[in-house]
Amino acid sequence: MKGAEGRVTKTARSGPYFCGIDAAMDVVSGKWKSLILWELHHHGTRRFAELRRGLPGVSEKMLIQHLREMEADGLVLRVVYREVPPKVEYSLTEHGTSLNQALAALGEWGTARIQRIGAEKVLSHDGAPHARSAQDS
Repeated sequence: MKGAEGRVTKTARSGPYFCGIDAAMDVVSGKWKSLILWELHHHGTRRFAELRRGLPGVSEKMLIQHLREMEADGLVLRVVYREVPPKVEYSLTEHGTSLNQALAALGEWGTARIQRIGAEKVLSHDGAPHARSAQDS
């Protein structure tokens, strides 16, 4: 798999896969990855603490792990600023944005399911309900 700069990354998964859905699910597998995509899509560039606040319930360890995998898969760009204290920002790459667009239909399906079964929506750190889909739902 190619990283953000177009070169093959060491840790990116590379199959073999049964089909395109298998390859896509390999990249988004994990409870928090699609939600990280959602956060970065809707809020733009975020620092680690901002991402963590926007994803109630995610542990620091899990967020670090998912961000590393997503960076290796070329979905997320990690920028480290040489400052004291250290500053690190995360944003979507073009590849991550295209995956988010591909997940839009799945997000719409999920929003319809929430309404159909009468499920509650998770509240964000600011108390506003999240319609957690890949695109605005």
